[in-house]
Parts: sequence; C-alpha cells; structure tokens
Amino acid sequence: MATVNTITPCLSFRDKAEEAAKFYVSVFKNSRIKQVARYGEAGREHHKQPPGSVMFVTFEIDGQPFAALNGGPSDPFNFQVSLMASCDTQAEIDRLWSALTAGGGKPIRCGWLTDRFGVAWQIVPSNLSHLMDPKDQAACDRTMLAVMGMVKLDIAAMQRAHDGT
Repeated sequence: MATVNTITPCLSFRDKAEEAAKFYVSVFKNSRIKQVARYGEAGREHHKQPPGSVMFVTFEIDGQPFAALNGGPSDPFNFQVSLMASCDTQAEIDRLWSALTAGGGKPIRCGWLTDRFGVAWQIVPSNLSHLMDPKDQAACDRTMLAVMGMVKLDIAAMQRAHDGT
C-alpha cells in the first residue's frame, strides 16, 4: 500500500479549473501546470460534461501541489478555507495583492482578499509569527490593533506597532 506523503488542496470550480490554474501559475514564481485531464464519453450520463472539456488540472505554486476540478455546479468558495501567501517584502505583498485582485478580485481587510474566482487569500508578511508572538502579548496586541485597521497589510506599519513606536 502506498504511503500518503503530501496533502494536496483541491479547488472545485463549475467550469474555470484550467483558467484558474493558468492564472495562479502566472502570478506565483516557480509555478507550473503539470497535467490537464479531460472528460470523455465514459460516465457522461453522470458528469454531463462535453467530451474534451477540462475535468481536472494538477499544478504547482512554488513547489506546493494543487489540483483544480471542474465538477459542475457547486457551492461558492467562502472564508472557511483560505490560501495564505507569505511575503518577505512589501513589494511582494503589493505585487500579489494587485495580481490577485485584478479582473474582479475584491480586497477585504486585515490582509484578506478574494480573487476573481472567489477563492479567499491571506497575503501576509513572512515574519507574521514573530509580529504576533504571544510571548510578548503587549506587542502582539499592538500589532493586532494595527492589522485591524488595514486592508492590504503594511509590513513597516506592523513592525512599528509591534515595537511600540
């Protein structure tokens, strides 16, 4: 029996799996489409998709495996599950924010947004665990208050709040 050694997030779309995968690999560095599987005649009475239409796409975002499925009508994405992108610089936060909100994405607040496909994202600084370290609750609280007033996160402002300056 094979051992499971990875967990792959699978995003379910009505009919935009390939479009979404292509978009994500264009936004994130070191990303690629691995495979596109298409519906055939087999099972058409169940899946009701035209033969040749995209069924399943496997792709990687910076080495992390993902899958996207065209599963027919489905529930919309919501904030119960989000994808978190950690960024080393403000320039990278700004770039991802702009790319992911382009074409119909929506900024939310506190570093959250939804992209044009409705997928929820958190675009955060890579030092977030340091800024929100509960070992220094006062610094954590100051940082949290600063974050609550932001839409797109500002690393310098978060650091100033953390430091109390």
